Amino acid sequence: MRIMGIVLVFCASFAQAQPVILGAEFTEPTTRYQHGVFGETEEWGALALTANACPPCDQADSMRRVLRLPDSRVFEDNAPRLADLDGDGAPEVVVVETDLRLGARLSVYGLEGLIAATPFIGRPNRWLAPAGFGDFNGDGRTDIAYIETPHLGRVLRIFTLEGAELREIAQMAGMTNHVFGDAAIRGGVRDCGAGAEIVGASPDWGRILVARVQNGQITFADAGPLTSPAALDDALACP
Repeated sequence: MRIMGIVLVFCASFAQAQPVILGAEFTEPTTRYQHGVFGETEEWGALALTANACPPCDQADSMRRVLRLPDSRVFEDNAPRLADLDGDGAPEVVVVETDLRLGARLSVYGLEGLIAATPFIGRPNRWLAPAGFGDFNGDGRTDIAYIETPHLGRVLRIFTLEGAELREIAQMAGMTNHVFGDAAIRGGVRDCGAGAEIVGASPDWGRILVARVQNGQITFADAGPLTSPAALDDALACP
Protein backbone atom coordinates (compact mmCIF):
# COMPACT_ATOMS: atom_id res chain seq x y z
CA MET A 1 0.00 0.00 0.00
CA ARG A 2 2.84 2.35 0.78
CA ILE A 3 4.41 1.74 -2.63
CA MET A 4 1.09 2.38 -4.35
CA GLY A 5 0.71 5.66 -2.43
CA ILE A 6 4.14 6.81 -3.57
CA VAL A 7 3.29 5.98 -7.17
CA LEU A 8 0.02 7.90 -6.98
CA VAL A 9 1.70 11.03 -5.61
CA PHE A 10 4.45 10.75 -8.21
CA CYS A 11 1.94 10.50 -11.07
CA ALA A 12 -0.11 13.39 -9.71
CA SER A 13 2.95 15.64 -9.71
CA PHE A 14 3.48 14.84 -13.40
CA ALA A 15 -0.16 15.58 -14.21
CA GLN A 16 0.02 18.98 -12.50
CA ALA A 17 3.22 20.07 -14.23
CA GLN A 18 2.71 22.94 -16.68
CA PRO A 19 4.36 22.97 -20.12
CA VAL A 20 7.43 25.19 -20.34
CA ILE A 21 8.15 27.32 -23.41
CA LEU A 22 11.55 26.51 -24.92
CA GLY A 23 11.56 28.71 -28.02
CA ALA A 24 9.56 31.03 -30.24
CA GLU A 25 9.69 32.25 -33.82
CA PHE A 26 7.59 34.36 -36.14
CA THR A 27 5.94 32.62 -39.07
CA GLU A 28 3.40 33.18 -41.87
CA PRO A 29 4.91 36.29 -43.48
CA THR A 30 2.47 38.92 -44.69
CA THR A 31 2.49 42.23 -46.57
CA ARG A 32 -0.84 43.49 -45.20
CA TYR A 33 0.96 46.22 -43.21
CA GLN A 34 3.78 47.96 -45.06
CA HIS A 35 5.39 50.26 -42.53
CA GLY A 36 8.90 49.00 -43.25
CA VAL A 37 10.69 49.92 -40.01
CA PHE A 38 13.32 47.22 -40.67
CA GLY A 39 13.87 48.20 -44.29
CA GLU A 40 11.30 45.87 -45.86
CA THR A 41 7.52 45.63 -46.07
CA GLU A 42 7.00 42.05 -44.91
CA GLU A 43 5.77 41.41 -41.37
CA TRP A 44 4.45 38.29 -39.61
CA GLY A 45 0.99 36.89 -39.09
CA ALA A 46 1.69 34.17 -36.53
CA LEU A 47 3.85 33.22 -33.57
CA ALA A 48 5.07 29.60 -33.32
CA LEU A 49 5.96 28.36 -29.83
CA THR A 50 7.84 25.19 -28.94
CA ALA A 51 7.54 23.78 -25.43
CA ASN A 52 8.32 20.85 -23.20
CA ALA A 53 4.91 19.40 -22.35
CA CYS A 54 6.29 17.41 -19.40
CA PRO A 55 9.13 19.23 -17.61
CA PRO A 56 9.48 16.56 -14.83
CA CYS A 57 9.83 13.70 -17.32
CA ASP A 58 13.19 12.06 -17.94
CA GLN A 59 12.87 12.83 -21.66
CA ALA A 60 11.43 16.06 -23.04
CA ASP A 61 7.95 15.79 -24.53
CA SER A 62 8.10 18.36 -27.30
CA MET A 63 5.02 20.27 -28.39
CA ARG A 64 4.42 23.11 -30.86
CA ARG A 65 1.66 25.68 -30.86
CA VAL A 66 0.95 28.38 -33.46
CA LEU A 67 -0.83 31.56 -32.37
CA ARG A 68 -2.34 33.45 -35.33
CA LEU A 69 -3.30 37.10 -35.37
CA PRO A 70 -6.47 38.41 -37.02
CA ASP A 71 -6.05 40.02 -40.44
CA SER A 72 -6.14 43.45 -38.78
CA ARG A 73 -2.84 42.87 -36.94
CA VAL A 74 0.78 41.81 -37.52
CA PHE A 75 3.88 41.09 -35.49
CA GLU A 76 6.10 44.07 -36.35
CA ASP A 77 9.30 42.80 -34.84
CA ASN A 78 12.61 41.16 -35.76
CA ALA A 79 12.43 38.30 -33.22
CA PRO A 80 10.37 37.15 -30.22
CA ARG A 81 12.06 37.50 -26.81
CA LEU A 82 11.83 35.03 -23.92
CA ALA A 83 11.88 36.25 -20.31
CA ASP A 84 10.45 35.07 -17.00
CA LEU A 85 8.27 38.04 -16.10
CA ASP A 86 6.10 36.51 -13.38
CA GLY A 87 8.88 34.79 -11.42
CA ASP A 88 7.57 31.24 -11.79
CA GLY A 89 10.79 29.94 -13.34
CA ALA A 90 9.35 29.59 -16.86
CA PRO A 91 9.58 32.21 -19.62
CA GLU A 92 6.89 34.23 -21.30
CA VAL A 93 7.22 35.55 -24.86
CA VAL A 94 7.47 39.30 -25.50
CA VAL A 95 6.74 40.74 -28.94
CA VAL A 96 5.77 43.92 -30.75
CA GLU A 97 2.23 43.53 -32.06
CA THR A 98 0.73 46.13 -34.41
CA ASP A 99 -2.84 46.95 -35.32
CA LEU A 100 -3.28 48.29 -38.85
CA ARG A 101 -5.31 51.27 -37.52
CA LEU A 102 -3.93 51.75 -34.01
CA GLY A 103 -0.19 51.18 -34.36
CA ALA A 104 2.06 49.12 -32.11
CA ARG A 105 1.84 47.76 -28.59
CA LEU A 106 4.07 45.51 -26.50
CA SER A 107 2.44 42.10 -25.94
CA VAL A 108 3.25 39.20 -23.64
CA TYR A 109 2.19 35.74 -24.81
CA GLY A 110 2.03 32.26 -23.32
CA LEU A 111 1.05 28.91 -24.78
CA GLU A 112 -2.64 29.72 -24.34
CA GLY A 113 -2.42 33.10 -26.04
CA LEU A 114 -2.17 36.72 -24.94
CA ILE A 115 -1.33 37.28 -21.27
CA ALA A 116 -1.04 41.07 -21.14
CA ALA A 117 -0.30 44.07 -23.36
CA THR A 118 0.33 47.79 -23.23
CA PRO A 119 -2.19 50.07 -24.95
CA PHE A 120 -1.78 50.55 -28.69
CA ILE A 121 0.03 53.80 -29.48
CA GLY A 122 -3.13 55.01 -31.20
CA ARG A 123 -2.45 55.53 -34.91
CA PRO A 124 -0.90 53.58 -37.81
CA ASN A 125 2.81 53.76 -38.63
CA ARG A 126 3.66 54.35 -34.98
CA TRP A 127 6.03 51.76 -33.54
CA LEU A 128 8.01 50.84 -30.44
CA ALA A 129 11.43 49.19 -30.09
CA PRO A 130 12.10 46.81 -27.18
CA ALA A 131 15.24 47.64 -25.20
CA GLY A 132 15.45 44.60 -22.93
CA PHE A 133 14.72 43.14 -19.52
CA GLY A 134 15.99 43.74 -16.01
CA ASP A 135 15.06 44.57 -12.44
CA PHE A 136 15.20 48.31 -12.99
CA ASN A 137 13.56 49.45 -9.74
CA GLY A 138 15.15 46.91 -7.39
CA ASP A 139 11.96 45.09 -6.33
CA GLY A 140 13.26 41.68 -7.36
CA ARG A 141 11.03 41.36 -10.43
CA THR A 142 12.01 41.37 -14.08
CA ASP A 143 10.74 44.47 -15.91
CA ILE A 144 10.46 45.32 -19.61
CA ALA A 145 11.95 48.44 -21.20
CA TYR A 146 11.16 49.82 -24.64
CA ILE A 147 11.40 53.03 -26.63
CA GLU A 148 8.02 54.30 -27.82
CA THR A 149 8.23 55.92 -31.28
CA PRO A 150 12.06 55.77 -31.46
CA HIS A 151 12.03 57.86 -34.66
CA LEU A 152 9.68 60.58 -33.35
CA GLY A 153 8.85 60.95 -29.65
CA ARG A 154 11.75 58.81 -28.37
CA VAL A 155 10.20 57.98 -25.00
CA LEU A 156 11.76 55.31 -22.77
CA ARG A 157 9.00 53.40 -20.96
CA ILE A 158 9.38 50.63 -18.37
CA PHE A 159 6.64 48.15 -17.45
CA THR A 160 6.25 45.23 -15.05
CA LEU A 161 3.86 42.29 -15.40
CA GLU A 162 1.21 42.06 -12.68
CA GLY A 163 -1.23 39.21 -13.32
CA ALA A 164 -2.99 39.99 -16.60
CA GLU A 165 -1.75 43.60 -16.78
CA LEU A 166 1.43 45.43 -17.70
CA ARG A 167 1.86 48.29 -15.22
CA GLU A 168 4.10 51.21 -16.11
CA ILE A 169 6.67 52.04 -13.44
CA ALA A 170 8.54 54.89 -15.16
CA GLN A 171 8.91 56.86 -18.40
CA MET A 172 11.18 59.58 -19.73
CA ALA A 173 11.58 61.23 -23.14
CA GLY A 174 14.98 61.69 -24.72
CA MET A 175 16.37 58.28 -25.75
CA THR A 176 16.27 56.17 -28.91
CA ASN A 177 17.57 52.75 -29.98
CA HIS A 178 16.59 52.39 -33.64
CA VAL A 179 17.19 54.12 -36.96
CA PHE A 180 14.33 53.73 -39.44
CA GLY A 181 15.24 51.02 -41.94
CA ASP A 182 17.92 49.40 -39.76
CA ALA A 183 17.41 45.63 -39.48
CA ALA A 184 18.65 45.69 -35.87
CA ILE A 185 17.46 47.32 -32.66
CA ARG A 186 20.57 48.80 -31.04
CA GLY A 187 21.82 48.94 -27.47
CA GLY A 188 20.07 47.03 -24.71
CA VAL A 189 20.39 46.30 -21.00
CA ARG A 190 23.53 45.82 -18.92
CA ASP A 191 24.35 45.40 -15.23
CA CYS A 192 27.78 46.61 -14.17
CA GLY A 193 27.28 45.81 -10.50
CA ALA A 194 24.92 48.58 -9.45
CA GLY A 195 21.71 47.24 -10.99
CA ALA A 196 20.18 47.00 -14.43
CA GLU A 197 20.54 50.00 -16.74
CA ILE A 198 19.43 50.70 -20.30
CA VAL A 199 21.93 51.69 -22.96
CA GLY A 200 20.60 53.83 -25.80
CA ALA A 201 21.32 56.90 -27.89
CA SER A 202 20.52 60.58 -27.67
CA PRO A 203 17.81 61.72 -30.10
CA ASP A 204 20.42 62.99 -32.60
CA TRP A 205 22.50 59.78 -32.34
CA GLY A 206 25.49 61.84 -31.21
CA ARG A 207 25.84 60.58 -27.63
CA ILE A 208 25.60 57.29 -25.73
CA LEU A 209 23.05 57.48 -22.92
CA VAL A 210 22.71 55.18 -19.92
CA ALA A 211 19.32 55.18 -18.17
CA ARG A 212 18.61 54.10 -14.60
CA VAL A 213 15.55 54.17 -12.37
CA GLN A 214 16.16 56.04 -9.10
CA ASN A 215 13.36 56.70 -6.61
CA GLY A 216 10.79 55.87 -9.25
CA GLN A 217 12.25 58.28 -11.82
CA ILE A 218 14.39 57.63 -14.90
CA THR A 219 17.69 59.50 -15.11
CA PHE A 220 19.99 59.69 -18.14
CA ALA A 221 23.78 59.75 -17.87
CA ASP A 222 26.01 60.75 -20.80
CA ALA A 223 28.47 57.94 -21.54
CA GLY A 224 30.41 59.60 -24.35
CA PRO A 225 30.25 60.16 -28.11
CA LEU A 226 28.50 57.71 -30.42
CA THR A 227 30.28 57.18 -33.73
CA SER A 228 27.65 54.96 -35.39
CA PRO A 229 24.42 53.12 -34.52
CA ALA A 230 26.29 49.80 -34.48
CA ALA A 231 28.76 51.19 -31.92
CA LEU A 232 25.87 51.41 -29.46
CA ASP A 233 26.01 47.64 -29.12
CA ASP A 234 29.63 47.87 -27.95
CA ALA A 235 28.52 50.15 -25.12
CA LEU A 236 26.76 47.20 -23.50
CA ALA A 237 30.16 46.13 -22.21
CA CYS A 238 30.83 47.49 -18.73
CA PRO A 239 33.55 50.17 -18.42
